[in-house]
Formats: sequence, structure tokens, C-alpha cells
Amino acid sequence: MTAAPRDVRQLLADAAAALPGVEGRHEAELLLLHVLRRERSWLFAHATDAVAEADADAFAALLARRVAGEPVAYLVGSRGFWTLDLAVTPATLIPRPETELLVELALARLPLDVPLAVADLGTGSGAIALALASERPLAQVIATDSSAAALAVARANAVRNAVGNVRFREGSWFAPLAGMRLDLIASNPPYIASDDPHLQQGDLRFEPATALAAGPDGLDDIRLIVDGATAHLRPGGWLLVEHGWDQGPAIRALLLQAGFQSVATERDLEQRDRVSLGCLPA
Repeated sequence: MTAAPRDVRQLLADAAAALPGVEGRHEAELLLLHVLRRERSWLFAHATDAVAEADADAFAALLARRVAGEPVAYLVGSRGFWTLDLAVTPATLIPRPETELLVELALARLPLDVPLAVADLGTGSGAIALALASERPLAQVIATDSSAAALAVARANAVRNAVGNVRFREGSWFAPLAGMRLDLIASNPPYIASDDPHLQQGDLRFEPATALAAGPDGLDDIRLIVDGATAHLRPGGWLLVEHGWDQGPAIRALLLQAGFQSVATERDLEQRDRVSLGCLPA
């Protein structure tokens, strides 16, 4: 005898029980809505709808992959960031909500009515560059990345979100910016120590290692960025770098040593050091 099809509520309850952590129910909803090609508001009126066998099987396959540790963003192929809907792939870091602090701090230093030159180093999915460009349409934003695969995702995200004032350039950090002087440089570079055990846990296992780890203390790439920024910023230009919760003092020291002024570290919503910044003397 063929089993009766299960309804939406039953599928979600069983899936939430199989997923670890407090986000289990939310993750189950995202996976099912992806399979059914529905918006979240649909759930409230259709909890007792039967789910077709093919859809239930597709949902079960995604659920098994999530139980095995694959990030939800990779399973559904997208992640919301700022006001954007971004495609993500295993070639790109998954945008995190805490990175929105970097966007907020950058926007506070970019007047709305002035044409400015901005760079996002190591753009990945394009999250920072596209968020800044969408809020500052007069700005010309350059997004760099050493990964051609990541840049392909970022370019597609610019089209997906109808953001036209971003140019994408392949190369390591400042290499694509030779001879340029900018008003602001922002970056969310790798900042995890290469031997950090967290790299072998959770979602991080599936994200590109080159976008996460940077040497014994996690600061190898940040040192390069701070050292190179002075040659690519105009007088009064700002550098903003996202980093780990315990790296603020070291990065402030790097900024001061490089000649930056107004050096500070800003904290995220969990009151952890998240972004350090400074400006060149005007």
C-alpha cells in the first residue's frame, strides 16, 4: 500500500527534529520553500497542504545534505545581504549579517551626492561592493578578487540586483588597482588562523579555505592590505577592514604604524570587535 502523502506541517516538524541547533525549523522552511518554489508567506495558509512525492523526495535529499553539514545557502543557492538577494556557490564565502556593519560604517563616510571612487577587496559574491554601489549610485565601485569563479558569481549578482556602477577586476588585493587613488577601500579578507579548529567545524568546512584562513595568526592578508592601502587612497581616504573578535588591538597598531589617523575599532551587535578603520591625513 502506498503511504499517504505527508503535509507541509508534518514534513517541517520531522525535518526540524533532524536538524541540530535553534535554527533547525528555519532551515527546514528554507529548504522546503526552495523545493516548492514558494515564498515564506505561503506557509501560513498552506500548512495542511499535501506535498507531492517528488517534492518530498527532493526535500529529503536536501535535508540529508544539510544534516551532513552543507550550508543552507549553498543548498538553496542564495543568501540575503543588506537589501540584496545574492547568489552564492562554493566558490564564494557566504555573506554574514555582521558584515553589514562594515557597509554601514563605509556609507557613513561616503556622501550621497558626491561622485567617489571606492574599492572592495576580495569581493567574493560581491556583497560589500553591491551594497555600497546600490546605496551610492554616484560612486564608482571596483570589486577585486583573485578567484575568477567568485568574480563570475559577483558579476551575475550585479545583474540580478540591477546594480550598474560596479566594475569587476581579477587579481590579488591591490594588483588590479595599479595607479589608482580611491576615496575608500573596504575589505572582508581572510582572518582566521590557519590552524584554528573551527575551520574543520560547521559551515566553514564547505567554504573556500582561501577566503577564510590567513597564516598563523590570521593577519597575513590584513597586513598586506594595510601596507598597500596608503598607495591607493587619496588624502583623507578611509580604509575599513572586517576581522575577528580578538584582532582589534593588533589591527589598530598596524593602521597607526602605516600612518593612518582616526583609528578605531567598531563592535557588532554582539559587542564583539568586528571592523577596524582609519583615514589618511588630508
